[in-house]
Amino acid sequence: MDGILSHLFQGFIVALTPENIFWVTLGGVLGTIIGMLPGLGPATGVAVLLPLTFTMGPVAALITMCGVYYGAMFGGSRSSILINTPGDGAAIAATFDGYPMVMQGRAEAALAISAIASFIGGMIATIIMTLVAEPVARFALKFGPAEYFLLMLFALSATASMSKGNLFKGFISMIFGLMISTVGIDAQSGVERFTFGVLELQTGIDFLVVIIAMYALGEVFGSFKDLKEGKKKMQTKFGRIWITMEDWKRSFWPILRSTPLGFFIGALPGAGGTMAALLAYNNEKQLSKRPEEFGKGAIEGLAAPEAANNAASVGALIPMLTLGIPGSGTTAVMMGALLMLGLQPGPMLFTQHPDVAWGLIASMFIGNVILAIVNIPLAGILVRVLAIPPKILYPIVLGLAFIGAYAIGNSVVDFYLMIIFGVVGYFMHKANIPTAPLILAVIVGNSMEQSFRQALIVGDGSFKIFVGSTISIVLLILTVISILYPFIQDLRKPKDVYCAK
Repeated sequence: MDGILSHLFQGFIVALTPENIFWVTLGGVLGTIIGMLPGLGPATGVAVLLPLTFTMGPVAALITMCGVYYGAMFGGSRSSILINTPGDGAAIAATFDGYPMVMQGRAEAALAISAIASFIGGMIATIIMTLVAEPVARFALKFGPAEYFLLMLFALSATASMSKGNLFKGFISMIFGLMISTVGIDAQSGVERFTFGVLELQTGIDFLVVIIAMYALGEVFGSFKDLKEGKKKMQTKFGRIWITMEDWKRSFWPILRSTPLGFFIGALPGAGGTMAALLAYNNEKQLSKRPEEFGKGAIEGLAAPEAANNAASVGALIPMLTLGIPGSGTTAVMMGALLMLGLQPGPMLFTQHPDVAWGLIASMFIGNVILAIVNIPLAGILVRVLAIPPKILYPIVLGLAFIGAYAIGNSVVDFYLMIIFGVVGYFMHKANIPTAPLILAVIVGNSMEQSFRQALIVGDGSFKIFVGSTISIVLLILTVISILYPFIQDLRKPKDVYCAK
């Protein structure tokens, strides 16, 4: 414990520099604004702002991106509450009781409890992260090539199988991502693969180009219809944004119960804030003495998912920082940026770059305090960003996306690739094919292939090496469970319906 406190103290020394306080504040405010805007969300926000991080050091870049991430968790509920339109998937549950509260004339209480629950959820989750991050990193040092291959296989299978409940479409997305990761010169044999004579493709397709295209261009292409649609009217004048003692009593225990649940769900590859928020909401509805009020303006029905999705955003950083495996689409984008900056997330991060790892954790305490200040007193001002017309917003997003793509490799070919993947992202969205498995596969595909080949070399070509340790067997079992889980859920549904009758 003394070692953790010592490391955290050193982290605060890094995080409390004027420069890093500026970056965490900027990232948090931008993230809040991005989270408010329907259709964007944290992954798109981080992807669009990637060019900004190229001129930073790893600490400042990571602090800024994390500020955008959990800032978007704070802001995502604003449009859910005021205009019944979620800023991103994780804010869906906020529409269930947040918008009914507005209809009852309780917009101030809804905005306040969403910020308070987000703050408490984020702070408690950061404390949990402080305690578990280093032990998880030490455990990860036991991983060899076989274990890393199976870990990435589990992450991909879990992400694919949990994607909107459609196993087949999730695996289509994953396989397409793995195909993209094979483009270029093979690292071991030197053979060109799928370059089609294009010189620029010999180094492969940069995953950041794919990320920006899928999230930024794909979202913009899918939102063109909003250019002609009228925007919902929203409340622009507010009284004192705060809650009563009765509201606090009703929200206190739901917040405390939902935070560890959200953290745990967020740490699972592929689960994410949406699942955490919905599980927290359903959990509180089952535990409540007044379940009939849920969906009609129950304040605990807003507090629980808000605490859970912020805790999930912190939990998603655990596998990225300690194992080098992104826990969500947003952390996949962040990991890609760190790799571009020459920093390899994984078990050695806490020993080789303690200033980065602990500086980030310390900055999250600071960032949550800053975001609470921004999102409660200034909520009435911030929500006015929802009035920005789509015809102004989307061209700005497009411009930033193309600037970012060119900044990555200074190649015009990246423009064409980005347009292609943007169109692919649009049609994937139309076909309800999730993009998260594709993004994760593009990022870990090359490492996964190399780990597989290295494991076979170590094992003299025998596949027994993949069941040669307890860790490998556990990961194989988890992979099988993750694939079977959707089928188990489908089998349980008829029973649940029968019992209800």
